[in-house]
Amino acid sequence: MARGAENLIKPTKNKKEFLMKKILFLSLLPILALAVDPEVAKKNAEIFGFWTLIPPVVAIVLAFITKDVVLSLFIGVFSGTFLINVIDSSIPMTFVKGFTDIVKRVVGSLADSWNAGIVLQVLCIGGVVALITKMGGTKAVAIWLSKKAKTGVSAQISTWVMGLFVFFDDYANSLIVGPIMRPITDKFKVSREKLAFIIDATAAPIAGLAVISTWVGLEISLIKQGYELIGITNVNAFSIFVETMPYRFYNLFMLFFIVCTAFMGREFAGMLKAERRARAGELHPRRGGAMIEDVEDKTLEPKENIKLQSSNAVIPLLVLILGAFVSFYFSGLGSLEGEALESAKAHPLTFHTFQATFGAADASVALFQSALLATVVAIFMAVYRKILTVREAIETWGKGWKTMITTIIILLLAWSLSSVIKELGTSRYLVDLLSQSTPKIVLPAAIFMLGSFISFSTGTSYGTMGILMPLAIPLASAVGIHSGLEGDALHAYMIVNISAVLTGAIFGDHCSPISDTTILSSMGAGCNHIDHVQTQMPYALAVCAISIFAGYFPTALGLSIWIVLPLGLLVTALVVRFVGQRV
Repeated sequence: MARGAENLIKPTKNKKEFLMKKILFLSLLPILALAVDPEVAKKNAEIFGFWTLIPPVVAIVLAFITKDVVLSLFIGVFSGTFLINVIDSSIPMTFVKGFTDIVKRVVGSLADSWNAGIVLQVLCIGGVVALITKMGGTKAVAIWLSKKAKTGVSAQISTWVMGLFVFFDDYANSLIVGPIMRPITDKFKVSREKLAFIIDATAAPIAGLAVISTWVGLEISLIKQGYELIGITNVNAFSIFVETMPYRFYNLFMLFFIVCTAFMGREFAGMLKAERRARAGELHPRRGGAMIEDVEDKTLEPKENIKLQSSNAVIPLLVLILGAFVSFYFSGLGSLEGEALESAKAHPLTFHTFQATFGAADASVALFQSALLATVVAIFMAVYRKILTVREAIETWGKGWKTMITTIIILLLAWSLSSVIKELGTSRYLVDLLSQSTPKIVLPAAIFMLGSFISFSTGTSYGTMGILMPLAIPLASAVGIHSGLEGDALHAYMIVNISAVLTGAIFGDHCSPISDTTILSSMGAGCNHIDHVQTQMPYALAVCAISIFAGYFPTALGLSIWIVLPLGLLVTALVVRFVGQRV
């Protein structure tokens, strides 16, 4: 144990001081990472003690203050490289070395084959999204779906289904669903606030769950980095990602919450007033609101004077999904050895074989392959149907790459922050300090709430995941081991904590007034932005509370997920039924 840790957790005469330190550290539960080189980590942890917390704390605090995650992550990384180099250099030279160290870490992160695959996959899916929207495919599906709406309830459910269909990107969801569905919901006197809420609640929550999306590359990459911090380098991050799905309580309960309000015809708080006002004929307050045309990227507008066909979206997306399925299978099959390989060859289509091949697959390569194949198919369709020329199609694809640049920057800085934390030995300090004193029941909820707070304050899910994921996994492992968990039980506990990072980031982003998707949802619905935030907030907080008390606490106590999930869904329905009032 580091000397600093010993001094801080040892009871002192000043009990008040000890208590304050304890509270401070418990508030920083997810802030750690385990160094790859134990000797370097041990040495740095002993030298710096409490100061090893500087990089993640700086990143988090600056994110609150500046609302700029890229700047916050950069300065967080720089504070770490400064500490690492300050021992052997003068202050002026440390600034120089600290800056050059950042460059080395960013280049090193991108040089890793796994990371490079993730970057290419994220960029390529962004290109596919741009192509199918430029071809008018997504708009065609939306128009077809809107024709199925016959009542106010079906209009809301159709909007919800359309949100599910645009699963591949939250921005695309916000930009596409609102303008298409707004005339339908207006026709049936559904308030603009309710439309904005449905759009927003099926943007990030769906994109975060989808196995093929512009999010999945970031999520599985951060999971893999987190496991490497505890010395596990052969983990299949995509398999872990899939395992977290039943534990994504906020996402799942929020999607069910929308359906409950629509079918029950019940609302509460500000949304109740908005819906009653809309039924009286006033769809939104007379002060109005900004429209999507004010900020919309015309790249996402279908080309003029073309025939809108649903197949322009359905076929490339099916190729993307089925291509990923095939790529995972053959990538994993090529990685199997010995008895596992012989078993797979003898029984190629059994559930056991699919489980083994998907578990051994290289997700970064498989997803990039499928995204590239979907690109080729989309370009061929665009040219064959005379929607775009080859040059226009490639240019559109390139513009789709540009929309993902911020994601790539966050990825590179998050990887660099992780490497700095590893070298400083932050986790050695904190794991020794907290692993024996943190109740395992508290950790998932604490991570969820911290993630919510960060993403609410910054308006970004990506940055929150980048800050917390490489810090939460090592502590979850340490707390679980200290609590006597091992094997499958420890694995399940870590899955719960990983999902807490992912869902906490989405909750805060969902209801943050400065979130891009919140702004775009209000504009797409033609709703005043503040009205959207005020009416959505009580709903988001209600589902947040359900996620904590009917989700993370029971799961952390060891209750089966297949009991917790139905329980949470039941509580969600009961809240709508008994808290909500008929419109």
